[in-house]
Amino acid sequence: MTKILYVDPFSGISGDMLLGAFLDAGLPLDVLKNAFESLDLPESFHLTFRTVKKVAIQAGYFNIELEHAASDQVQYQHRHMSDIRQLLTLSKLLPGVKEYSLKIFELLAIAEGIVHGVDPEEVHFHEVGATDSILDIVGMCTALDYFQIDEVYSSPLPWCEGTVNTQHGPMPVPAPATIALLQACNAQMRPFSASLELITPTGAAFLAAFAKFEKPAMTLERQGSGAGSKDTPWPNILRVMMGESRSENNNDHIVIETNIDDMNPEWYGHLMDRCFAVGALDVAYEPIFMKKNRPATKITIIANRLQEAQLAKLLLKESTSFGVRVYPIRRYEAERDFLNIQTEWGTIRVKRKWQDGKVIQIAPEYEDCHRIALEHQVTLGEVIQKVMLVVGNEEGKRWVLL
Repeated sequence: MTKILYVDPFSGISGDMLLGAFLDAGLPLDVLKNAFESLDLPESFHLTFRTVKKVAIQAGYFNIELEHAASDQVQYQHRHMSDIRQLLTLSKLLPGVKEYSLKIFELLAIAEGIVHGVDPEEVHFHEVGATDSILDIVGMCTALDYFQIDEVYSSPLPWCEGTVNTQHGPMPVPAPATIALLQACNAQMRPFSASLELITPTGAAFLAAFAKFEKPAMTLERQGSGAGSKDTPWPNILRVMMGESRSENNNDHIVIETNIDDMNPEWYGHLMDRCFAVGALDVAYEPIFMKKNRPATKITIIANRLQEAQLAKLLLKESTSFGVRVYPIRRYEAERDFLNIQTEWGTIRVKRKWQDGKVIQIAPEYEDCHRIALEHQVTLGEVIQKVMLVVGNEEGKRWVLL
């Protein structure tokens, strides 16, 4: 069974909102406290969690009170990536929490480096290097480990306007580093009429590190709501929903087969088009020999179980077959996502295959390359070579890592 987390950032996302939602969903406050204490930070802190109402909607409100919260030195303590890495590596955090936390900070460093034009290792973390932000990130990763989350999904984020005060002065929202993170993970955005910061860099980094912007099929087991600190005319909350993927998800596919030795070859193209039109996932033709050594064609259709009856009837209607075979199959699919690569001819999509959190294969989308080659009168090989060169340069490497 796959443990799934679905994040609904209706009113944006921040570290404290996520932690409030996790606590509301059942994360013990002591689990967070123990994780934070294992960091051996120089500042003292006090954690509070209480239930509040945001426009009549009940939600959990989480807050970290630093002993010297009024001190500019603590509030805006500058840390480099090497400082953060050392802090996490030397801590007594669980291995999974360390790994998740480092991933988020590395993405933040890459995004800040892109914005400021410096190497990620040279980035000065300002707001996200402050103690409360470090605790937010470690807390979010502690929750993932506690709930044993395997996959994270998110609904679209609110697209706002306005400015936010930073160490570099007023900045438009979403902040530049936030935009870089959202772009890198192909975040889905929706218009939202508000002039304030609803997406923080820590919240964006959490989604960039773990989330897919899809709606998963899952059995809902628990949910929680986290409240933001601002009072707004709408419920300023973030919701999390957790559950398991349906046990039959990987078994929800079938194969439909039939052998034909007497059909006009011209019909096969039409038959394949009709199968795809009604929902077939794949259609294949295989030359075989049947009884009496007759040459024939085996038709194999892979489909979702829901399309079984429709495709079986279609196969009997559109071919000369008098019967079909149907049996269930189990599929294992590699995780995949897409990047948009800019070339001198236009945008071309690149598909990435992931395994164990690492990119193991990169391939330009054939249809995009084919279209570009025809439009610009260049060879398909030239287009593919250009895309791979762009992916391979330093800027491309950054986005592949993201």
